[in-house]
Amino acid sequence: MDIGTPIQPIGGSSKMSVNVEIVSIGSELLLGQIVDTNSAWISQRLAENGANVFYKSCVGDNQNRMTEVLRIALNRADVVITGGGIGPTQDDLTREAVAEVFGVDVVTDPDSLTELHERFQNRGFILTKNNERQAQIPAGAQVIRNPNGTAPAFMVESEKGTIISLPGVPFEMKWLITNEIIPYLRKKYDLGETIHYRVLKVADLGESAVDHEIGHLIAESSNPTVGVLARPGQVDVRIAARAATVQAANSLIEPVEAEVRKLLGNHIFGSDEETIESVIGDMLRRHDATVAVYEDLSGGAVSDSMRTSAGDRFLEAIVANTDTPRDRLIGNDNSEGLTGEERAIALANAIREHSGASLGIAVHGIPEAEGSAENLARGDTYIVICDANKTEMRHVRSAGSGAPDRRRAAMYTFGALRQHLLKS
Repeated sequence: MDIGTPIQPIGGSSKMSVNVEIVSIGSELLLGQIVDTNSAWISQRLAENGANVFYKSCVGDNQNRMTEVLRIALNRADVVITGGGIGPTQDDLTREAVAEVFGVDVVTDPDSLTELHERFQNRGFILTKNNERQAQIPAGAQVIRNPNGTAPAFMVESEKGTIISLPGVPFEMKWLITNEIIPYLRKKYDLGETIHYRVLKVADLGESAVDHEIGHLIAESSNPTVGVLARPGQVDVRIAARAATVQAANSLIEPVEAEVRKLLGNHIFGSDEETIESVIGDMLRRHDATVAVYEDLSGGAVSDSMRTSAGDRFLEAIVANTDTPRDRLIGNDNSEGLTGEERAIALANAIREHSGASLGIAVHGIPEAEGSAENLARGDTYIVICDANKTEMRHVRSAGSGAPDRRRAAMYTFGALRQHLLKS
């Protein structure tokens, strides 16, 4: 398929950096019906290529408000990248808003219209009038061919600045950013630097504990910079360096990474794209270990993750929403009178013996309704890891029945299992 020639800058620029603002368009974004992951992805790609992103905006499908937001963005950025609003429906108004900002009309691009007719004909469809709108662009705009969708992107360059309008469909947008927009920006602004990241992932320590250990590195950092991001049951330590090449950035990152690893030790379970689930799966295979899980309160979060990561190392799971599976596993008579800790230990050993796994895991919650003295906080959870020789238990007070708490309980469980395997 002919996707056209790469977009070319009009004129050059002596600037060694570029300020880019991202404007996400769509009422569904403002209403929270769709989470705006596009702008986060675009920001990452821009930062990796040395472009500055100081502002991001979001505006609904209203031409007056869109025009206002775009004018504000042009006043403080060299390039504005918009996402969404270039489809065939009446509320797709990005073309009109951009045209208004630059004081031009909306016109039909004949090449885009021909391509639309061919696409629809090849698929056995008739091109309707509303779909013809996708061939419209602001007068004077440069068309950016979109091989993955029907709506071409476009760019307007003038003394006021540059607006690049992309489709909101993620895989279409990502292809265009990677293959068209980043090369254009690097050529136009002679971007000589890149930002490269290393993310170290931490389990079994909270954000404040991580800050206590590496806070001086955060405070003293300039290039590379060090920052932390807390997630449910996990803390990410991000080291970011700006340099002319990825290799040079890595040279800046490596000594700082070594210091962070020295301070946080085996609390670091992985880096970059690694997940604790994938790490656990690899550890189970290396140890030739198998695992079975009993869980309640956490709603199957542990079992679901284990099923994906451990494969045939994962033998059995019981996800209980009532006391019946619990009492069937350890016996009602045995369950009565036990504390939460004692019951969790009994459940872990029982599921291990019942399944024949080498490791048993119990994630046992004590809901607030029980009202016992052991219930120190709503949704107390006891996490037990056992094998034939030893049993280890953790008490997690923050894990409850909500989705974030279920994820947190799963992360604490994987952290406990990882530590257990490290000692084996």
